[in-house]
Amino acid sequence: MCTTLQDMSGKLQTITCRKAWEILQHNPRAVLVDVRSSMEYLFVGHPTGAINIPWIDEPDWVINPDFVREVRKLLLGGKIEKGDIHSAPVLLICRSGKRSLEAGALLVKEGFTAVYNIDEGFEGELDEHHHRSSLGGWRFHDLPWEQC
Repeated sequence: MCTTLQDMSGKLQTITCRKAWEILQHNPRAVLVDVRSSMEYLFVGHPTGAINIPWIDEPDWVINPDFVREVRKLLLGGKIEKGDIHSAPVLLICRSGKRSLEAGALLVKEGFTAVYNIDEGFEGELDEHHHRSSLGGWRFHDLPWEQC
């Protein structure tokens, strides 16, 4: 699945977890950013190789005013050797694909041209028993992940 949200300055693409894994395996410029809180990243687990740049984090639970700057810094810090940093694929993941959608829209607005939202996130939606990771998500699809 790959859908596109129109934005005034570009497009934000929504892709499946498996498609994200494929991009990461075949494009050395691609970076996976986990936008969940630092506690979620550490204690719930995260995709192997993901870098945590929270969209919203403790203690105030407000949108990170430095989010775009931190993503740029990540790309400039060695992942991108040649070319425009804004064209490097940035794959965003959160718990279920909602926060990463918001974060991705901002990156597109700020000039990034290859931004991908991972649709089911790390844990997917709640099932009828209010459990996650049973209907979808990175873990559900048995993709590489780790926990601290």
